[in-house]
Amino acid sequence: MVEKLTLHLQKQTTFIREPLQVDLKLAVSLRFLATGNSYQSLQYSLRVEESTICKFIPEVRKAIIAVYKEKLVRCPKTEEDWKEVAARFSSRWNYHNCLGAVDGKHITIKNPRNAGSYYYNYKVFHSIVLIAVADATYKFLYVDVGAEGGASDGGTWSNCSLHNAVEDNRAGVSQLEPLPNDDNPVPYHFVGDDAFALRTWMMKPFSYRPEVLRERIYSYRLSRARRVGENAFRILSNRFRCFYTTMKKNPDIINLITMCTCVLHTLILIRYPHAISEVNYEDPDTYDLIPGGWRTEQQLQGLVPLTGHHTQKDAKHQRDYLSHHYMSPAGAVPWQERIVVAA
Repeated sequence: MVEKLTLHLQKQTTFIREPLQVDLKLAVSLRFLATGNSYQSLQYSLRVEESTICKFIPEVRKAIIAVYKEKLVRCPKTEEDWKEVAARFSSRWNYHNCLGAVDGKHITIKNPRNAGSYYYNYKVFHSIVLIAVADATYKFLYVDVGAEGGASDGGTWSNCSLHNAVEDNRAGVSQLEPLPNDDNPVPYHFVGDDAFALRTWMMKPFSYRPEVLRERIYSYRLSRARRVGENAFRILSNRFRCFYTTMKKNPDIINLITMCTCVLHTLILIRYPHAISEVNYEDPDTYDLIPGGWRTEQQLQGLVPLTGHHTQKDAKHQRDYLSHHYMSPAGAVPWQERIVVAA
């Protein structure tokens, strides 16, 4: 990692001339991301002047993004790649034809000068919005950051490049394939919560408290896949404690920080796939949900459920069909009724 960053930094900046200095500058940058400490605090703990830290930390972030982003945070572009993502959801979370878990969070910031209420969100603080798609192993496939917290959450997702690519059939997504032990083709789709409009390519739980067992079971099965995105954000924030602070930098710098952490998050999961202790997980014998360590920490912000979405009729039919499938012998898992009834 250091060798690649050294080469890139020597080409891009005049602040790092000797390769021996790169280790220290990388350490300072990672220390900031991991703790959220101010530059002034880092100055005393790492013996590097604050004025120097201000100069090289942005360059290190840019180098990390330039060297690793295209290799690590890579959205599938072919049907075969999307099917690999869906196969991991099917084998690990028992939810089929799933392209990824979509979720969002608000990153707390100090209101920029002359920004007015653009960054003021429904949670009554200033923020920028991070939208991400996670695969079955909590790695990010797609990241979009930078929308003002005061913008509509639905509009934030609808303005993302991935959303538009899927809508226009430019994302390389397979359209239809039967579920296991079934012969009726069903569209591949993402999963999310009530913040997102129901589409044939975006499924979400039933928005009301369902009385029908079939609907409750479907919401449970979908949520097993959906909470992958929620847990991915918790892993990210527990490892990079800068997200537990109110960032006082301008939005462009905060966007850079966020993208850098998303790249490092995926890099860590690739190199150390079992070093995860923060997430919710299921007891291997009973499949009861065991809360992750992040639930004892400060609660992070998610997207608010929206009202007024126009829901397509065929998307509703598709969700009903899926709910029947996961209730049938062809799609059921042995423990689902016990979990749902106990809840």
